[in-house]
Amino acid sequence: MSQSRRPLIAGNWKMNGLSDDGLSLADGVASKLKSESSPAFDLLVCPPFTIISKIGDCLDGSGVSLGGQDCHPAESGAHTGDVSAAMLADLGCSFVIVGHSERRADHGEPDSLINAKAQAAHNAGLIAIICIGETEAERDAGKTLDVVKSQLTGSVPSGATAANTVIAYEPVWAIGTGRTPSTDDVQEVHASIRSELAQLMGAGEADLCRLLYGGSVKPENASALMALADVDGGLIGGASLKAEDFWAIAQSCP
Repeated sequence: MSQSRRPLIAGNWKMNGLSDDGLSLADGVASKLKSESSPAFDLLVCPPFTIISKIGDCLDGSGVSLGGQDCHPAESGAHTGDVSAAMLADLGCSFVIVGHSERRADHGEPDSLINAKAQAAHNAGLIAIICIGETEAERDAGKTLDVVKSQLTGSVPSGATAANTVIAYEPVWAIGTGRTPSTDDVQEVHASIRSELAQLMGAGEADLCRLLYGGSVKPENASALMALADVDGGLIGGASLKAEDFWAIAQSCP
């Protein structure tokens, strides 16, 4: 982790949390950050859309950022059930996740759609967390770097900068399985991502862009992952649903 990039620990709550549980979790995270005099990291939580407003009120003044889990590429219109980036911004969000593997797989979202969603996020003043990562079959076939490069090239919109874009590498086969790549493997992929970003953004922006690792990050393995040169934080799933675990991961940042 470079001293020029401030670590970001982002919690993706996915489809978990009704009002009471969500507020209790948010309060726990906020209380821990408030007790830290000079945290060396940024904290972000991305609750389900149904409770974003309540969670935002709970987090107000705590220093914990608020984000959405997805957005539609259009600003408004006849898109029943969808949520625009502008709507997320209106609720106080500063980030939005796009291209998560569960969206890519469950909803068949291609790189071109992820690109459009990230552009919509930028247009609304949000920071887009663009997710990329290979399946187990692609990994076993030795295609990890090719897949990551292709997804990155297709998903990152023109005009993306280190200020409005975060990249999250999430090997699909590691999400929620308890399995993680070796630290050498993670560093190799992240270094490749930064190299490709240099082609897309320019070397200066690529060097400042935060690259998160996601995929069964937990307190037990967080320190080793966060110590890697090109890992600048984590996109945390299951462990973000427990304030103690989420906080322990954040404190592992060097």
